[in-house]
Amino acid sequence: MRKILIGVLFFGTLGLKAQYGTLNEILNRLEERKGINQHLENVNIDNKKFVFIKDAEDHTERDFIIIKGKEATYVEVFDDKATGESSSNVFTGDIIRKKNILSLRADKLENKKVPMPVTKTLLLTRQDNILYLIDVNTKARWIDEASYSQNK
Repeated sequence: MRKILIGVLFFGTLGLKAQYGTLNEILNRLEERKGINQHLENVNIDNKKFVFIKDAEDHTERDFIIIKGKEATYVEVFDDKATGESSSNVFTGDIIRKKNILSLRADKLENKKVPMPVTKTLLLTRQDNILYLIDVNTKARWIDEASYSQNK
């Protein structure tokens, strides 16, 4: 009787450990999808260009973030659907990176200081080997242009 009880406890413990391992793996994958549990400190984002496209009824907005070292360029391009005309704003500034978080502060509009700089706090994440920047405030997703053009 004692051997049966020890056997049941042994196999029960193995089953519990297997369930915990499976549950832990599922939680890790979910956290990676949200960008929480990723360690991308060693990923080089120098000379990267990230793209965000927003389609509205009357216009299309294309935004770009170009990172070169500690310098960053933020470009807004507006395409009017009615007239077909495009207009753009080119902001320059700096970027600071702390692990997976990037802080963008673009304080010059076409080389002239602006009183209210464009600021963005972005989370660097990777899904299916594609780099993304997720705006912490708006949840907008900026895709790495090199990854986007390779998958097309």
